[in-house]
Amino acid sequence: MTKKEITREKIKRYSENFNKDKTKEVIADAVINNGLKDVAKNYESIQNMHYDFSEEIEVGKVTNQQKSGRCWIFAALNNIRYSISDKLNIKDHDFELSQAYSMFWDKLEKANYFLENILETRDMKLDSRKVMWLLQNPTNDGGQWDMFTGIIQKYGILPKYAMPESHSSSNSRTLNKILNLKLRDNAKILRKLNNNGVSLNELHNKKEDMINEIYSILCYFLGEPPTEFDFEYRDKDDNFYRDENLTPQEFYEKYSDFKMKDYVSIINAPTKDKPFHQTYTVEFLGNVIDGQKIHYLNLKIDKLKELSVKQLKDGEPVWFGCDVGQMSDRDLGIMDTDLYNFEKVLDTEFSLDKGERLEYRESVLTHAMVFTGVNLYENDDIDKWKVQNSWGKDVGEDGFFVMSDKWFEEYNYEVVINKKYLSDELLTDYKKEAVVLDPWDPMGSLAKK
Repeated sequence: MTKKEITREKIKRYSENFNKDKTKEVIADAVINNGLKDVAKNYESIQNMHYDFSEEIEVGKVTNQQKSGRCWIFAALNNIRYSISDKLNIKDHDFELSQAYSMFWDKLEKANYFLENILETRDMKLDSRKVMWLLQNPTNDGGQWDMFTGIIQKYGILPKYAMPESHSSSNSRTLNKILNLKLRDNAKILRKLNNNGVSLNELHNKKEDMINEIYSILCYFLGEPPTEFDFEYRDKDDNFYRDENLTPQEFYEKYSDFKMKDYVSIINAPTKDKPFHQTYTVEFLGNVIDGQKIHYLNLKIDKLKELSVKQLKDGEPVWFGCDVGQMSDRDLGIMDTDLYNFEKVLDTEFSLDKGERLEYRESVLTHAMVFTGVNLYENDDIDKWKVQNSWGKDVGEDGFFVMSDKWFEEYNYEVVINKKYLSDELLTDYKKEAVVLDPWDPMGSLAKK
């Protein structure tokens, strides 16, 4: 096929077509001077997306992940901390769990997971698609619910004061750069040793030395996680409590009624290659080798909404994963498909539906947050959802966002639901053997905004 160039004659025609409509010049001036979003902003959407909800859970203050991609950790710990603070009647729900602690173990486990995958693919060509995929991003801050489950079940949790934030937990760019540099270097060493005939057993011994060094690097950046601590808190009646010499695992088992084993990941991926009521996993996606594996049940979007409403009505928040950058405003805290009139302003059309946006890489899951409310009408019709974010209190309304139900349909991809809200049929579906998706499948994306 002969490729066609852009000629001067074509450019002249493009210019003539643009300039024959004088309103385009006015629109161009407005966009050039103010930016597309301000020009296209739909104030009817802003009026409709007010912060009033028929069903709402009081969860206390929002948290702040700062300049890191730990949204999935923050959102999940928010669910657990709400459970603990509600159970213990902790004053104002100001209690927080240590995000840095979970981050440390996630980084260490991801390093081990990466190097194990390097050993698994040791005989593949360096430029094979799978090896290139692994090397593209050995580690980052992002994650998924099942990855969080693996970390919590293995390492437990602890209060934030027992392992507070560090410079690098809140601003993780340099940490990730160093880890990726080291892991790629390690990958080179392991592959060269393999090419020189070193046995797999010796390669694993070498990998253990590498993980030992990664542990030290993480301690430099994040501090070494405590093995024991004293749990101290004051309740709303101003009573003080202390429980001494707890391990993080003991603390999780004793004080958290929110147990990871009770929850399942439900996704909505309406693409031709993923039938509904089937489960899926993703090759090379994970962190804890011996932990919870990625396991999604794909259902229609109405079922995700129905299950989320059930859980919210029962007084329990809902962890979810979405594409937060689509049709949203950070300062206003609004996520609504009608928020911007892009098509009208630009005199164009966008025809991709939800499944096609996944297939053509226009949209993937990028961010995790928590539903804490929903606005219901008769017959449980929904118009909007209340969202607890982890970007601090200076965005949205004190850190909370509002999402239209239409936005939920178009850009929400995952909810995490307690098994007790699933029917016997859905529980049977969830137990199906998972179809293994390629590492680069859009459902292998991580929440990392």
